[in-house]
Amino acid sequence: MEKKNYEQLDETLYTETLSNGLSVTLLPKNGFHKTYGLFTTKYGSIDNQFVPLGKKEMIRVPDGIAHFLEHKMFEKEDGDVFNTFGKLGASANAFTSFTQTSYLFSSTSNVLENIETLLDFVQEPYFTEETVNKEKGIIAQEIQMYEDEPDWRLFFGILGNMYPKHPLHIDIAGTVDSIMDITADLLYESYETFYHPSNMNLFVVGKMDPEKMMQWIRDNQAKKEFPTAVAIKRHFPEETATDIKPFDSIEMPVQRAKSMIGIKGIGPVPKGKAALEYKTAMDLLLTLLVGPTSDNYLKLYDKGIIDDSFSYDFSLDRTFHFADIGGDAKDPAAFSTVIKEILLTAKESPELTEEKLTLVKKRMIGQVLQSLNSLEYIANQYSQQAYGEATLFDVVPIIEGITLNQLKVLAEEFMQEKHMSVFHILPKGDGEA
Repeated sequence: MEKKNYEQLDETLYTETLSNGLSVTLLPKNGFHKTYGLFTTKYGSIDNQFVPLGKKEMIRVPDGIAHFLEHKMFEKEDGDVFNTFGKLGASANAFTSFTQTSYLFSSTSNVLENIETLLDFVQEPYFTEETVNKEKGIIAQEIQMYEDEPDWRLFFGILGNMYPKHPLHIDIAGTVDSIMDITADLLYESYETFYHPSNMNLFVVGKMDPEKMMQWIRDNQAKKEFPTAVAIKRHFPEETATDIKPFDSIEMPVQRAKSMIGIKGIGPVPKGKAALEYKTAMDLLLTLLVGPTSDNYLKLYDKGIIDDSFSYDFSLDRTFHFADIGGDAKDPAAFSTVIKEILLTAKESPELTEEKLTLVKKRMIGQVLQSLNSLEYIANQYSQQAYGEATLFDVVPIIEGITLNQLKVLAEEFMQEKHMSVFHILPKGDGEA
């Protein structure tokens, strides 16, 4: 078990890769009463084309199968796993994203028993055609609920414009039609391919004895047999700037229109620590340009072009990176026009000064330090593992090291009109040509 100290933050991280390939990370925080466990597989909604374990040919599975699999993992032949966690005094949950599926619990007691329950239920699948067909109706209702959610439609609308070929534009839960093609056999095939320990990581944070915890995990895994690990072959369509759809809109029964601008990252996604540096720099750049303390934000707010729904984000993960900026808009055309103008002139923006960068850095460092008081936040950040050896505890020195010139270069390279797209949601009856 390797031990790494972060003296600046007074944190110690314990890591080990077990003989079956499972990556385990422990972060003792004995000032807390709660312990939080997160068991994650690098399998998400975009992984819909792959070569199944033990086979040679690439297959295409129904959209939404990773999310469907997550739902079915809690149901076992002898009952519901939620009841088991409840009896042990724990609350449990799970979630599926574009690139991962995570199972979690939090508890103030019976921590070792809860860790064992977490490992055992995720590593013991049970599916039947009867239970699979029953679940289809439940998930179909969930899909229909999100189809009526304007903000959800806005986000996937801009993804559809930027990534028309890539599965990123497909709803994580799939469609009502696609989930009807899911079978127990397909679930087992997906499970066996992606739920191998070598494609998974376990993160535990909170009150614990790290030596005792790691031995408990080793003993649990030693009782189980797994096939030999093999590299997973996934396929994603090639994406270029010419695939981007510059504009689209839909009508929905909303009181106010909505607008979102997307900027698609073109070219290879940075890896390891470089990815964390890139994402941190982009977060700083967007905050300087349109953050709540920027002059741009205040002017647009005063003019009524934006309101409290305004938000911005930068996402970076396997095979994709993009920025999205949006919110409610009285005049969506004016909203998108002015935001694009801010982005396209970013390199010369009066917002990019040493003084303002220093202030934004201090604020961001404060937010990072405050977030370290949340076990859930720490665990969720670690589970992503998109940054190689770099961790959440490397963010503060990365923030400190970013220069104004770096941000200006990033603005010039990333903020290009050919990489941008706009999506509007309009009140019914106000459609645009």
